[in-house]
Amino acid sequence: MPLISSFLGILIYMFKEKNSPHNKPHIHAVYSGKKMSIAADGEILAGKLPKKQQKYVEAWVALREDEIKASWIAMNADNSEVIKIKGLEA
Repeated sequence: MPLISSFLGILIYMFKEKNSPHNKPHIHAVYSGKKMSIAADGEILAGKLPKKQQKYVEAWVALREDEIKASWIAMNADNSEVIKIKGLEA
């Protein structure tokens, strides 16, 4: 699971879909052992982070929706390119 971004102690990962696509474009955020999955459109798919960090991730996703989708497409294409995305400024 490649790391595509990090900011304020939050790590952002993206999985390559195996076999056939089963989810919409999304990322996995990890902070201090807590995990959540959030779609590029802002829908929380699973888990949760501490309130402050979850708000940061939600803001980052809102700012980077197009980049998340582009990274998703590239990662799941035949070349499996990983596109890094700029973090959230403090």
